[in-house]
Amino acid sequence: MSMKLAFTASRRPEAQAAKARLIDLYGQTEESEADIIVALGGDGAMLEAMRRRFEDHKPVYGMNRGTVGFLMNEFQEEDLFDRIEAAAHAKVSPLRMQATDIYGNEHQRLAINEISLLRQTAQTAKLRITVDGRERMPELACDGVLVATPAGSTAYNLSAHGPILPIGANLLALTPISAFRPRRWRGALLRHDAKVEIDVVDAKRRPVAASADNQEVRSVTRVSIHEDRSQKLTMLFDDGHALDERILREQFSF
Repeated sequence: MSMKLAFTASRRPEAQAAKARLIDLYGQTEESEADIIVALGGDGAMLEAMRRRFEDHKPVYGMNRGTVGFLMNEFQEEDLFDRIEAAAHAKVSPLRMQATDIYGNEHQRLAINEISLLRQTAQTAKLRITVDGRERMPELACDGVLVATPAGSTAYNLSAHGPILPIGANLLALTPISAFRPRRWRGALLRHDAKVEIDVVDAKRRPVAASADNQEVRSVTRVSIHEDRSQKLTMLFDDGHALDERILREQFSF
């Protein structure tokens, strides 16, 4: 088998131990020279490995040596080449965030799962939401709000009671986090090419942080979000356990 693998792992002891055993079995190649990146750990390890693919776009195959592991395959040391060869490919595009902080600094980040805004203090956040240039909500009083991709719709978005989106649905989920006013607003489904702009009302008195996955920018005044389809990332899933099947199965779980 000529396939060259690069193993990467989270800091968890079980992930590091698995990495050492797999390198003994299959060898190790530098990521720059590898055909496939194998990520070991939980979903955080998978997202970190995926973020490093924005330049080379190499496929990532994850195996669960963490906790949740929704984005990971079952850990198994045997027949790794055959599993990767037979794996289903899931193509995902990230969200691009442009955030302006209270000092006027601009920050650009990419997110595979979601971009979220959260209050930084005990003060309720007050947010104004614009979609494709049209103001849709003059003021949302809340703990925060997030925009999730289909791949990320079963993560933080689902915990915030947002909808589960099938892969390939060409939709984004706009989901409030603990909305206080309007209390009954449950969010919206947006086209994948929608541009969402969120302004923080009274940003100095009611500070808000914006996060692209786990990359945080503090004290923002405005955040612009859109899908970046110039970036195509590939996740590999074992045959019969593809990401779209997992998302569909999640919708029937209790």
